[in-house]
Amino acid sequence: MGYKFESLAQEQAEEIAYNWHYNAEYSFYDMVADKEDLVEFLEAQKRGDSNFFVTKDNDAIGFFTFNEVAKNTIDIGLGMRPDLTGNGNGLGFVQAGLDFAKSKYRPEKITLSVATFNQRAIKIYSEIGFDEVDTFMQETNGSRFEFMRMLYRC
Repeated sequence: MGYKFESLAQEQAEEIAYNWHYNAEYSFYDMVADKEDLVEFLEAQKRGDSNFFVTKDNDAIGFFTFNEVAKNTIDIGLGMRPDLTGNGNGLGFVQAGLDFAKSKYRPEKITLSVATFNQRAIKIYSEIGFDEVDTFMQETNGSRFEFMRMLYRC
């Protein structure tokens, strides 16, 4: 069985926000680490219909967010269940998200932004075919962090 994408339900959003906690420096990605992101993720109206819960063989795997940022360009955000990270699951998960985005939205380009310290994610994105566009500083989690913007051409 493959990956299954369904609209993110309130119960799933709360599970992710309050119970998914990452180890060490990756705790940066905990939903509760940034109050604005937390509110946006938990409020159904702000979340809209662009967030999807991902399962594989009926197991929760992660989530994806898809936002149209320009004509024919989708920006993605994603999170994998913490106990699955760092164990070789990322490539298949990210590829499934790209396949879903291509079939649902038919974009010409897909972008994402990743904290530059997250080298394991950057490695996966590069392997799949994302290219570095630029880096920028972003206010989040109570401080400023460097992010890399990456681009995938469909």
